[in-house]
Amino acid sequence: MTKNQFEAFSEFRFEFKSYCKNLNDTFSNDLAPLVKEAAKADTPDYPLETAVVYNTALDEITAESQINLIVIGDNPGKDEQLSKNNKYLVGQSGKIAAGFFTRNPQLRTDFRKNVIILNKTPVHTAKTKHLKFLEKNGGTEIKKLIADSQDFMAKKTAALHKNLVSQSEDDFPELWLVGYAELKNRGLFLRYRDILKKVYDESESGGAWEKVFVFQHFSMNRFSIDLKEFCAANSRADLVTAIHLLGKAHREEIFGA
Repeated sequence: MTKNQFEAFSEFRFEFKSYCKNLNDTFSNDLAPLVKEAAKADTPDYPLETAVVYNTALDEITAESQINLIVIGDNPGKDEQLSKNNKYLVGQSGKIAAGFFTRNPQLRTDFRKNVIILNKTPVHTAKTKHLKFLEKNGGTEIKKLIADSQDFMAKKTAALHKNLVSQSEDDFPELWLVGYAELKNRGLFLRYRDILKKVYDESESGGAWEKVFVFQHFSMNRFSIDLKEFCAANSRADLVTAIHLLGKAHREEIFGA
């Protein structure tokens, strides 16, 4: 990263870490029983160790790091919240994502070294759909927490991306929003979607918006299946071009042309 890029990233990292610590200090005791109750319907019992998860992989990024992508998942799951991890996309979905980049060296991206991994909210649930249970049964404060956390992540992520792009000496970084189903109408992350777009619209983005791409989630291999089908229908496009065309098509589907 350039000096200015690393300064922008460091400021984001400090604010994000402080935000997560504050939420944990304030809401852990209220969130824990709700998260466990939500999981009872469809998830085997598991040790709940972190209610609001900061991605400690961000602490490994230095001024010498080459950042090609910002990847936005949904929210931290069972593996991500374990104290031994406290990192994003380290479960099965993360393994699928890392494998995709390993199998495609033309993308010139190591998923664990060249990617800033964030989420739409740092609030943990065993499954993303359990956030609905928290919103419904957690009372006004928990419902507001989940909404406010989407606001925070959308604003800070968009600002970070714009800063990194404006200081970039090449075409990086791109921002990949994965999990586009929950960005559609009636989805869990409509608030995140709308706030994110508003930040890009409110000031000159320096071309950053054209580097935002939307995809299906890595889980259940949906990202790769969707991409494979797109490539089959667009056989003349190389992989990088196909990824950009697909990501742009989904972006226009979610945000409008």
